[in-house]
Amino acid sequence: MSDFSLALNEDQLQIQKWVHDFAENVVRPAAPEWDEREEFPWPVVEEAAKIGLYSFDFMAQALMGDATGLTLPITLEELFWGDAGIGLAIFGSGLAAAGIAGNGTPEQMLEWVPQCYGTPDKIQLGAFCVSEPDAGSDVSSLRTRAVYDEAKDEWVLNGTKAWITNGGIADVHVVVAAVDPELKGRGQASFIVPPNTKGLSQGQKYSKLGIRASHTAEVVLDDVRVPGHCLLGGKEKLDAKLARAREALANPEKAAHQGGQPAMATFEATRPAVAAQAIGIARAAYEYSLEYAKERKAFGKPIIMNQGIAFMLSDMITEIDAARLLVHRAAWLSRNGQYKNAEGSQSKLKAGRVAVWVTERAIQILGGYGYVKEYPVERWHRDAKIYDIFEGTEQIQQLVIARAISGLRIE
Repeated sequence: MSDFSLALNEDQLQIQKWVHDFAENVVRPAAPEWDEREEFPWPVVEEAAKIGLYSFDFMAQALMGDATGLTLPITLEELFWGDAGIGLAIFGSGLAAAGIAGNGTPEQMLEWVPQCYGTPDKIQLGAFCVSEPDAGSDVSSLRTRAVYDEAKDEWVLNGTKAWITNGGIADVHVVVAAVDPELKGRGQASFIVPPNTKGLSQGQKYSKLGIRASHTAEVVLDDVRVPGHCLLGGKEKLDAKLARAREALANPEKAAHQGGQPAMATFEATRPAVAAQAIGIARAAYEYSLEYAKERKAFGKPIIMNQGIAFMLSDMITEIDAARLLVHRAAWLSRNGQYKNAEGSQSKLKAGRVAVWVTERAIQILGGYGYVKEYPVERWHRDAKIYDIFEGTEQIQQLVIARAISGLRIE
């Protein structure tokens, strides 16, 4: 285990600058167009693939080759400083990769994670499919079913997933489904749906308030058959897990010692990364409004000379720095298996709140200019709001934290 430190090493500093330059020179200039078009920004993702930013190799380095856990959050902060919608288009496949890495065998990880990215000449996408029309925050109530066909050694998946990043356009879909609905969250498993599998289709594509360059849609599963080896973790492991869960159902006092839901394990591990995205948005809005306040004059002097503006900016940077400290601590703890009080949820809760509040303050500082599309702060505010909602709402983060600090099943 590495010692916790806020100092970035030389490699991390180089990566930080490399990603920032890409965000400044490629992502930010393209952001207004793709926000307006509300389409997946293939040309920008292709540029990211050419330089190696969109690749399995970089994700492996950032996720598995870094004992500090900080490389991924600093990468995401810089990229999302450029634009959140395009940032999610570039890193949306990472959630599918995390779902495979967190629930699959080493062999499955080596086979399928690279296929979430493809190559610069043939870009591929991954999608992590959990939420449903009637099961967003309540992951234990998934209706998508997976039934085992023993004669063919195949799993048959049926159901509809909602709010899925890259849903329907991805090459590799990771689907969380109920194997034994009576066991709720403990009766679920994750499955790989390979490219071009019959029965999987895109449903409704959502028109969103923000992150509009990121593709979000329903995924419809109609008698989708996948080979037995596409069950992440393997059937032997699943059977053992289900047996323990059934025993716990018969003996409730043992339930607390059973494993959790595969989806929630993925979310808790990725929450510092999501929080880092929110910080990138907040920092972009803060930096822009700071420069504006130094240049904009009213009553014969720059508006930053007024305490009402200066104090807002002081609070903005303080909140951003506080949120970043929580993110870096959570990223290090997650990498070293040291979560105690749901630190990942703490970082996500704080960063989401900060992003919404800071971008709102930025609009206030720009006044009427902040409310029009000619200036980027209104887009940053629209993008920020999703961080109070996806990957666990603000209230779900509070619930996770409350359960962790109390040791009780708070409802």
